Amino acid sequence: MSVYRKILVPIDGSPTSNRGLIEAIELAKNQHATLRLVHVLDELILGPGAEAVVYLGNTVDLLREAGEQVVAKAEAVVRESGLISESVILEIMGGRAAGSIVEEARQWGADLIVLGTHGRRGARRFVMGSDAEEIVRTTPVPVLLVRMIQ
Repeated sequence: MSVYRKILVPIDGSPTSNRGLIEAIELAKNQHATLRLVHVLDELILGPGAEAVVYLGNTVDLLREAGEQVVAKAEAVVRESGLISESVILEIMGGRAAGSIVEEARQWGADLIVLGTHGRRGARRFVMGSDAEEIVRTTPVPVLLVRMIQ
């Protein structure tokens, strides 16, 4: 009997995200689960002064293209493993990606979120923010955090 039938995997193309994807693929094989790959595209970008927020229309098109490439590469990795995945690009206007990921997990009915993480602590985590921490704190769905091996 499968415990996890629907596994949501946030992806951004980083080595950490890719490590989470590989773990999710192995788990999906074991559980005979469906994978949903989620990429979050933020259309608001902080300007040079960090207090200035700018909407950059043409840049959004480039970000969207880059996001589509991230998703296509991840889908190829999933196919090479013998699985099939669903994917979605979520477009947000500012805010944290974590909220969109948690909402997608709820709406899709995910049984598990598998997420690559740097495992930062202290000031580095504060400065960089931690979507992983926010996901863990706010989701009703179990989360498997996959740390990058260094």
